Amino acid sequence: MSENTFDKVVVHPLVLLSVVDHFKRSKQAPQKRVVGCLLTEGPPEKTLHITNSFAIPFDEKLEKPDVWFIDHNFLETMFEMHKKVNAKERIVGWYSTGPSIRKSDLDIHEIFRKYTQDPAFVIINVHQGDEALEIPVKSFRSIEEVKKDGQESKRTFKHCPSEVGAFEAEEVGVEHLLRDIKDTTVNNLTTNIGSKISALKGFKERLNEMSKYLQDVLAGKLQPNHLIISNIQDIFNIGLNLDTNNLNSQISITNNDMTLTIYLSSMVRSVIALHDLIENKIQNREIEKRLRMESFKKSQKKEEEKLKQRKENNEKKK
Repeated sequence: MSENTFDKVVVHPLVLLSVVDHFKRSKQAPQKRVVGCLLTEGPPEKTLHITNSFAIPFDEKLEKPDVWFIDHNFLETMFEMHKKVNAKERIVGWYSTGPSIRKSDLDIHEIFRKYTQDPAFVIINVHQGDEALEIPVKSFRSIEEVKKDGQESKRTFKHCPSEVGAFEAEEVGVEHLLRDIKDTTVNNLTTNIGSKISALKGFKERLNEMSKYLQDVLAGKLQPNHLIISNIQDIFNIGLNLDTNNLNSQISITNNDMTLTIYLSSMVRSVIALHDLIENKIQNREIEKRLRMESFKKSQKKEEEKLKQRKENNEKKK
């Protein structure tokens, strides 16, 4: 058993991608969840960096929370295989797609205490929703809770600070991955508008945080930090100056240029569509005319053959 005491959990991008892939491949119902093992490298530290993970076969009955199954043999076999690839890796806890703590989680947590003294329990939300701006990670550790009488005690989960982080090499890989991801089911215009809205929401939250910090400094609740204030000043210096007199006219000119381009492109598409329609009708008329001529020639040929046949019959009779 490895010792593992921590005050903060940092989940790396590879773990998030692996968990989402695990959930998508399992094709579980929305109310069901998947479970897996969390790994890290290096000696124990106060900040626990979760750098790798793997899925574990798991099933439970929703109507009976006490009935569940986890494959211990698969867990140990997979961990041994990971050790062969990277001998520094060790088990530090487990993950669930939650989205909240369930009754059986303490029992599952006890299984992982066989592999590490203080395992981390991480709930990773794989469902998209209005809380998309929040990090999809919640971390917990189990503690011994002693009752007031001091006679009985039980284990319970305690929330730990968590964040999503990455090493420099991981950041480069994630940037390239996100650059190549394209959702073919969504229009580019819809995607661009959605990304702009998300960016504006995030920007609004950051502005609220800076405003709250400055108000706390003015009220004497916090000591002024010159580095933070300097960074805030740099941010506003980089931002767009909305007080200029020419801003409205510039925005209006840009908007008119874009609208004119859209209008012209619509007219061009309409003209091309009308041209194709006229060409199609002309071609249809030509084809119809040719078919009529061929039909007329065939009927004439048949009449000539009949006349010729009649003449031959009359000559034979004579």
